[in-house]
Amino acid sequence: MKPQKILFIDRDGTLIEEPADEQIDAFEKLKFVKGVFRNLGFIRQNLDFRFVMVSNQDGLGTDAFPEDTFWPVHNFILQTLEGEGITFDDIKIDPHFPEDNHPNRKPGIGMLKEYINNPAFDIFGSYVIGDRESDRQLAENLGCKAFILDKDMTWERIAELLFAGERVSEVRRTTKETDIHVRLNIDGTGKCDISTGLGFFDHMLEQIGKHGMMDLLIHTKGDLHVDEHHTIEDTAIALGECILQALGDKRGIERYGYCLPMDDCLCSVALDFGGRPWLVWDATFQRERIGEMPTEMFLHFFKSLSDAAKMNLNIKAEGQNEHHKIEGIFKALARALKMAVKRDIYHYELPSTKGML
Repeated sequence: MKPQKILFIDRDGTLIEEPADEQIDAFEKLKFVKGVFRNLGFIRQNLDFRFVMVSNQDGLGTDAFPEDTFWPVHNFILQTLEGEGITFDDIKIDPHFPEDNHPNRKPGIGMLKEYINNPAFDIFGSYVIGDRESDRQLAENLGCKAFILDKDMTWERIAELLFAGERVSEVRRTTKETDIHVRLNIDGTGKCDISTGLGFFDHMLEQIGKHGMMDLLIHTKGDLHVDEHHTIEDTAIALGECILQALGDKRGIERYGYCLPMDDCLCSVALDFGGRPWLVWDATFQRERIGEMPTEMFLHFFKSLSDAAKMNLNIKAEGQNEHHKIEGIFKALARALKMAVKRDIYHYELPSTKGML
């Protein structure tokens, strides 16, 4: 039998909101975390994880926190969750204070020894879900991964990642003309690490990551002593391959996606991840260069990107300021990508009548 993966799920701050005094000892303090019912219920219904609640309840059973104020609310929490299809296979509650330094208290793993080195369970493929650094530390101590709830890591995001997986890809492309390393997290937060040797090109590529909310690393070493052509073209190819790879089978994506103004310019980028590359380019530039980047390479960049990512790109830009025009195009591309790659696990099917993309 295949070892079972586990979700070690914190209670206060994760399933229910935690009050200022950090004690849920009255019903009027009880409020469930947004999204927990729909998404944890989805996980329970669709995935084969063992659910283990792991909670520190400081001083439970002492005069400061009598058990008769804890259990009625706790049992109501369990009953309410069960009504939404969410049940727990195991519940571990530790009553010690932090100063006790007891091995059962999170991030200690004393309560969870039965799951460690047990061939029935896949600890490496398991997760701790919590809201504190101690939950992250618990995951490290167990040897598993962690989801820590915050403004970016919501219950919706956790359900998506558990069900459909991360969309992270990496491409290394080395020729006699260029040496390129691209790493992409489609579902990132906009972190960028970009170096191509062309300052303006770096600035444009950063727009894709920042405005597309994608974590993007691009390191390119090219034959700039010859000219900029190979650096720009091959970077586009590697980035396109990375996008294609990260999208995987494309299930659940919106598929289509942007139009935005930038001062005097109006730029639109419509795209389709339909698997058929095509570029329509309606943008003209009067300057020969912007920064170190030849304007004739703009079209070539987007053509190479479209071909490598197997996407249809329709690009149009109006306006006078050349810098604003191309920056607006890159920003519009980023927003179109963000729109098109959005994934819905509740409608997890190919967005095509053909049955393939």
